[in-house]
Amino acid sequence: MVHLYLALAAAIAAFACFGEVASVPLEEMLRGLTPKARNVLKRATPVAPYFVLYSDAYVSTEPTASNISGFNVFALSFLESYGAADQAQEWAALTASQRSSILSEYQAAGISLIVSLFGSTETPTSSGYDPIGTANTMAAWVIQYGLQGVDVDYEDFAAFNGGTGSAEQWLGNFTTQLRTQLPQGQYILTHAPVAPWFTPNRWGGGGYLWINSVVGNMIDWYNVQYYNQGTTEYTTCDGLLYTSSTSWPQSALFQIANNGVSLDKLVIGKPATSAQASNGYMDPSLLASCVSSAHAAGWNAGVMVWEYPYAAASWIATVRGNTWPMSSTTATPTSTSTITTSTSTTPTSTSTTTTSTSTTTTSTSTTTTTGTSTSTTGTSCAGVAAWTTGVAYTGGAQVTYGGYLWTAKWWSENDTPGGAAGVWVNDGACTSTATAPPKHRALLAPIVTRAPAL
Repeated sequence: MVHLYLALAAAIAAFACFGEVASVPLEEMLRGLTPKARNVLKRATPVAPYFVLYSDAYVSTEPTASNISGFNVFALSFLESYGAADQAQEWAALTASQRSSILSEYQAAGISLIVSLFGSTETPTSSGYDPIGTANTMAAWVIQYGLQGVDVDYEDFAAFNGGTGSAEQWLGNFTTQLRTQLPQGQYILTHAPVAPWFTPNRWGGGGYLWINSVVGNMIDWYNVQYYNQGTTEYTTCDGLLYTSSTSWPQSALFQIANNGVSLDKLVIGKPATSAQASNGYMDPSLLASCVSSAHAAGWNAGVMVWEYPYAAASWIATVRGNTWPMSSTTATPTSTSTITTSTSTTPTSTSTTTTSTSTTTTSTSTTTTTGTSTSTTGTSCAGVAAWTTGVAYTGGAQVTYGGYLWTAKWWSENDTPGGAAGVWVNDGACTSTATAPPKHRALLAPIVTRAPAL
């Protein structure tokens, strides 16, 4: 599987270079791929922002795509060392036909279905689990049941607090082996650490800063748990984003980034309600304001929430707010410019203690908020092809759908205009019908991510 992907990446890169001389149409490259190769491309890891929803509480079946509209990753919880539990077990109990139907529906809506590993009931390092064998077994389960990746929810606090480095080493080995079985670009691989594990000079084995330095290139993003760490921890925008408390220094969003973790990999995680965590809950409207502030300061990673059904489409719509507004099929987007002033904190780290000092700077940035307005003049759609499932569209491509003209923001395949993926911009109601046949548009070479050397 790795060899297929590397060969595919090399072939597309070679075609792209050759096309500069021989003018080989990109459409021909895509049509020339085998069905298996096309499926590899369709599995490509989504790009930020990530909107992640966990599902552990019992429900009889997976939610429909419309129930979780606005999310683009749905995490079944949990797969344990002994096998599937809770909602992962419910997924395994479905028939192959039922699973295929759900996967097709989610794919059309731009939602990736993954499984979360371990959770709070397992202690992989303390229990002596073999990281290599465990990774192989879990990866095989992912492949068997047709999922698009894994989330590593490692919560072995005894091992981490022990300070011997055993937890960090175990996670490094486990992550590396997962990637040999679930190649990068084909499968999602995320981690869900608690925020304090990013505090520098606190953990004997280096904590998640060490993990990030060693295997961070294999991890697509971090679903950071900003909850269950104290009654007043991460409950204000300042504490969440810029200046964490002295209990867990340098663990706020931008402080973690300042210590070497890519800002675009730091997804803010929160509980859906106060009942879903011991502490750390933020009202969705307040969280939306924090998200807006962080976005204005350059962050774009996204939001994670624990858990469905307590969070669904309405929750994420509130949190996304005007930062990432939900697309609509009944209105035409308009934009207005606003000036947002944000305060960012740059920590000065020490080498021997966890005490830190900080200097505060204020920056002003111009952002664009998106609203909606009803089209009064209409848009000519003459000659524009209708959107078609199974066709790959590049950024800037135009289609008609539902009586409206749509423009793609980036490469897309099977993302319905107006759907949860937010790929398409509504350009207004059509005043004439499309007459052109659907165009097969090709994947650009940079979309393919090469698996890392192991």
